[in-house]
Amino acid sequence: MTEVPDNSSTAPQIFGGNTAPQRAHRHLGQSMWRGLKCRCPNCGEGKLFRAFMKPVKECEVCGEDYLPQRADDLPAYLTIVIVGHIVIAAVMYVEATTKLSLLQHLMIWTPLTLVSALVLMQPVKGAIVGLQWALYMHGFGGTEEGDA
Repeated sequence: MTEVPDNSSTAPQIFGGNTAPQRAHRHLGQSMWRGLKCRCPNCGEGKLFRAFMKPVKECEVCGEDYLPQRADDLPAYLTIVIVGHIVIAAVMYVEATTKLSLLQHLMIWTPLTLVSALVLMQPVKGAIVGLQWALYMHGFGGTEEGDA
């Protein structure tokens, strides 16, 4: 019987197994909840935003770096979807149950829509930053963009 040499240490592994370095587990739900409350996804104590939509450079409590975050337009899209579903359902219900004029509808729904969108925008962005942090996206894992 011939012996097969063990080349596993020199040959790259193509299929099966986990070749990625092990990282500490980050709880997705907890980090998104902390972000939704506009707090640091890592420690839950530090403020996440320095202005309305501008995240801090780093957490004042734990020092987590937030420069890599790339929420881009996703918070705006999600806010539109959430507010749209709520407002359209309410408009349809009110229209079916009352006899309001078009001017009355405009006076109710326009400010309600704008205020709802502004109130939800920052927490939604915080949740997206928490999602990115928990999943080690965009440099939150200590690697640069594009690193394997």
